[in-house]
Amino acid sequence: MPRPPLLLLPPSEGKAPGGRPAGRPDSFAADLEVHRAPVRTALARTVSGRGAARRMAVLGVRGELLDRAVEATAALAAGTAPVLPAWRRYTGVVWGGLDPATLAPADRRRVLVPSALYGMTTAADPVVDYRLKMLVTLDGPGRLSTYWRPHLTAALARRARGRLVIDLLPAEHGHALDPAVLDRSTRLVRVRFVGPDGRRAVGHEAKAAKGRLARVLLDAGLDGVDGFDADGWRAGLRDDVVTVVAPVR
Repeated sequence: MPRPPLLLLPPSEGKAPGGRPAGRPDSFAADLEVHRAPVRTALARTVSGRGAARRMAVLGVRGELLDRAVEATAALAAGTAPVLPAWRRYTGVVWGGLDPATLAPADRRRVLVPSALYGMTTAADPVVDYRLKMLVTLDGPGRLSTYWRPHLTAALARRARGRLVIDLLPAEHGHALDPAVLDRSTRLVRVRFVGPDGRRAVGHEAKAAKGRLARVLLDAGLDGVDGFDADGWRAGLRDDVVTVVAPVR
């Protein structure tokens, strides 16, 4: 019997605050911790510097969100940042559609989350409160999607050998992986969201549909694609590409 698929899902900008003291390492720490350290150092150096404009550009927020991001980064640098499981930390629309609180723990571990800070975790792994996008450039590591690309690809190749991997990543996170070097035993299926005109679909509704499709794929695998209907968003599979089409409004 084939093993259930792995899902590649992006983190969300929306994050729950708080958490508990850090304890056990996450699933990818052995592979990626050595590569995470330069990112943490560069981020902390940038955020603690005097350049307010640079700080805002790297963190991508202003006002209260900026204050929270600066405080979270300082705690990360000091080693005192509390953690939550990723499925509790990420609160965006995609994750709301996934409804991870009702997933079995083993299924949460099948959700792989590329991120600018960690490189990769599962949805079950502990993560801090943070603010950092994959397309940011930091002094030292450089552009983070480029920095992470060889390390994430190698980590994914080891985890996904002999498995079906379903890619629900946006371009920002997709750039941090090189599917061409995955093991031949790995089957990669990509998911794209389009409007009725065939152009790429974005926005709140597309994200909600993505979360609901991710849940169907976890529960039923690719067998759930043909019957998928999320408020008129329908899906079909052809040549290892799942195309999800928005309804006509």
